[in-house]
Amino acid sequence: MRSQLINAELWYPHPPQMNLLYPQSDPPRPPGELLPTMYDLPSENIEEPGWPDQYHLWQSEFLGETFSPPNFPSEEIFVASDLNLYYNIRHPRWYKRPDWFAVPGLPRFYQQRDSRLISVIWQQGISPLIVC
Repeated sequence: MRSQLINAELWYPHPPQMNLLYPQSDPPRPPGELLPTMYDLPSENIEEPGWPDQYHLWQSEFLGETFSPPNFPSEEIFVASDLNLYYNIRHPRWYKRPDWFAVPGLPRFYQQRDSRLISVIWQQGISPLIVC
């Protein structure tokens, strides 16, 4: 299942397919105006199990402490555990909930003020570098 996240075709559709689903104006409107944003999409699924086991807590802690790309300041690295990751612009309600992921180049706060409740790739414009 996680290999689906790596398939580039799932991240961004070809322009003709996008135009069929979300008509563009000239000049094109930004994705945040056409597609659901962080505030529109659910951050939890009540049918999913609750807290992870101890291994997942250690894994998240270890990865968070050791992941430090040298070309990015710490405030420009978004790291998350068990957070919904919306990845497919053709199916905006589809998401994965990885144990841990990191997005270098993405500020920790949404619009510089709110904690990120979910990760919306088409709005961010940056895909995670690592997904576990």
